[in-house]
Amino acid sequence: MTYSVEVNKVTKMFGKTAALKGVNLQIKEGEVFAYIGPNGAGKSTTIRVLLGILQATSGNAKVFGKDAWKDAVEIHKKIAYVPGDVNLWPNLTGGEVIDLFVNLRGSHDKKLRERLIKDFNLDPTKKCRTYSKGNRQKVALVAAFASEVDLYILDEPTSGLDPLMEQVFQECVLEQKNKGKGVFLSSHIMSEVERLCDRVGIIREGEVVQVGTLEELRHLTRYVMKVSTERTIEGLDNLPGVFDITKTGDYISFHVDTGNMGQVISYLNQFGIKKLESAPPSLEDLFMQHYTK
Repeated sequence: MTYSVEVNKVTKMFGKTAALKGVNLQIKEGEVFAYIGPNGAGKSTTIRVLLGILQATSGNAKVFGKDAWKDAVEIHKKIAYVPGDVNLWPNLTGGEVIDLFVNLRGSHDKKLRERLIKDFNLDPTKKCRTYSKGNRQKVALVAAFASEVDLYILDEPTSGLDPLMEQVFQECVLEQKNKGKGVFLSSHIMSEVERLCDRVGIIREGEVVQVGTLEELRHLTRYVMKVSTERTIEGLDNLPGVFDITKTGDYISFHVDTGNMGQVISYLNQFGIKKLESAPPSLEDLFMQHYTK
């Protein structure tokens, strides 16, 4: 297995405060990996370690097999980075900033640049000091996706974008994924993560608490079931893996552990099932499971 990113037992201290506590991550080449957690959990600190902006207190981080701190210059030739709050040169136009960034990498596809500017509905002739937060994000995103790189590191990249532009962003990520490019995405938007990402890592208070595909993580959570039967259901609360039973009209709703699903459906069948709805847990359900104390 070839990894684009390897983080091995990385700890980062700020004085006596541990921002990262032995973080381990492995991101495969060409995959879209989501890194989720609330503000202050350690997402941006992890990304800054990968970018060579911060040096890990202990442990090591590698990007494309190179040391993130010692070989930062070489690594940056193969990555594009978009932060969640972009600062630009106020007296340059958006188009000039885009050209500056992409020309640092050498040649670029001018047709792709123009298409991205059009897709993101950006006016490249305006001075950056006149741009809103959303338009500054657009400049950074166009510059990133117009560059020929192997890995995109995106830290809350859609901050300030409206829903239509978020859709354009998602299409850009999927386009890069289809080209075999990797994406490391930090995001608060669960629907965005569910649509785009191959695997998810959840970080809490500086520690990675879960890593896996959406399907793997969903096995750790409970399904929501809603059922209507011909006869009154009895004894449901005695079944293993059944929780939070509520009744609304003719329907009974409850949560059930994935491993007990077959047993529960067999039990319900004796009461004459008229209607049965089952919903898999969302990524947001999983996220809240780790953050609700």
